[in-house]
Amino acid sequence: MKNTPEWLALQQAYAVCRVHQDALRDAIDDLKQRNLVAADLLALGKEDRRLLDQFAYRYTRLQDDMGTKLIPAALHALGEEISTMPMLDRLNRMEQLGWLPDAEEWADLRRIRNEFTHDYPETTEERFERLQLAIASAQTVGEIFNSMSQKIRERFLGMKPTQ
Repeated sequence: MKNTPEWLALQQAYAVCRVHQDALRDAIDDLKQRNLVAADLLALGKEDRRLLDQFAYRYTRLQDDMGTKLIPAALHALGEEISTMPMLDRLNRMEQLGWLPDAEEWADLRRIRNEFTHDYPETTEERFERLQLAIASAQTVGEIFNSMSQKIRERFLGMKPTQ
């Protein structure tokens, strides 16, 4: 499989997502260390605003790039014909192949992400709850990415599963 267009596309998609995953993990770790409460959202300092922006950007980019780049590249590398396949069918196929735990869960994660990035709740408590839900969702997206990374290593690089 090495040096085929499919493998090269998968490597590139993986590399892009890896950068987002690493930065997202750092942002989540930093948010946990900050131990923000709802009242903190009323008067964020410069560093906290930057941290929340970093989190939102990397969370959005990771999920988007997984959906538009990594999943299609993985399916192509696995020999699947997806050019006419809608996204939901691609997700279902990834689930069937064991590369995605649950296609419906991905749709739920997408909904949570969209609500976090596009809706702006009125109360501080609602914004804080939305942030907490987004953090949990981002961690799940990261876990899915890590699982897909392991599948890539096993399937295309012949590496043994890690425990």
